[in-house]
Amino acid sequence: MKNPDPTFPSCPTPISRYDRIVMGHGGGGRLTHNLIDDIFIPAFNNSILRQLTDSAVLQVGEQRLAFTTDSYVVHPLFFPGGDIGSLAVNGTVNDLAMSGARPLYLSAGCILEEGLPLEDLKKIVDSMQRAAAAAKVQLVTGDTKVVDRGRGDGIYINTAGIGVIEHDLKIAPSQIQPGDAILLNGDIGRHGVAVMASRAGLSFETTIESDCAPLADLVLKLIDAGVEIHCLRDLTRGGLATALIELAASAQLGMELQEAAIPVREDVSGACEIMGFDPLYVANEGRLVCILPDAAVDQALKIMRAHPQGQGAALIGRVSAVENLRVILKNRIGTRRILDLLSGEQLPRIC
Repeated sequence: MKNPDPTFPSCPTPISRYDRIVMGHGGGGRLTHNLIDDIFIPAFNNSILRQLTDSAVLQVGEQRLAFTTDSYVVHPLFFPGGDIGSLAVNGTVNDLAMSGARPLYLSAGCILEEGLPLEDLKKIVDSMQRAAAAAKVQLVTGDTKVVDRGRGDGIYINTAGIGVIEHDLKIAPSQIQPGDAILLNGDIGRHGVAVMASRAGLSFETTIESDCAPLADLVLKLIDAGVEIHCLRDLTRGGLATALIELAASAQLGMELQEAAIPVREDVSGACEIMGFDPLYVANEGRLVCILPDAAVDQALKIMRAHPQGQGAALIGRVSAVENLRVILKNRIGTRRILDLLSGEQLPRIC
């Protein structure tokens, strides 16, 4: 029944189709998927693009290469634990790593806004160089453009990355099998909370820093040790929940997670309560899920926990044998709920 008083607050059903771009199209949830499925896939349809993985795997002669591109529009430019420069490098490196590739080369295109302080630009460029050195990659080509004052929010960065795949594993959603274990390399939600708190000028008892970090070395250590990895996915826009929902849909399988096993720091959980966010959907920039046979769990956890980017690694769930494409979260008292894609925006401009 329609509310007769138009001044009375209401909660309308989220709109799933728009005739113009809205902020929710960039949030990584249902609107992002609609945009890709309705506009981009039909226009550029091919077998490689349809896989919708973090990076494309290309066969060039006898060599397999991973190729990816990304754009960074985070606001603010500097936040606890990182900045747009380190974020751009680490995010691109991590996309290559999710194909099991060794990242080698990056490009960077910088769209600069008139009025950006050169001191800020130098800080960002220096941060990119430090991140590239830490990830053992080289930035080998780039471009700069300048736009009018008020049209660019300081700086936007577009990147591309190339890596080499030096093993015979096929790491992709199609390789996920019933009974596989789902490993997470550490606590979730810190990047999104750090950016949003900085944007809103919020302060907490402790400073929550982004988890922004390169993950390639961790992945390569698992591969070099002979761990049979079926699939990898980094947990950026949309967080842990969205990543697993996407993987379950691609694999045509279900997943069941144990809420008690998913590490969330107390300060992050408290901040999410204050800001009205669910940590399962909050962005990360140094977290991944690794899906692999149950028999490989102990070896993989030992390797991950010995690495700086995997010290908080945990077994958080398993792939179901039921082809229901659902991700189920079992809470501490045994109640189950279905995780679904967010319909609107939760954390815009987070990466």
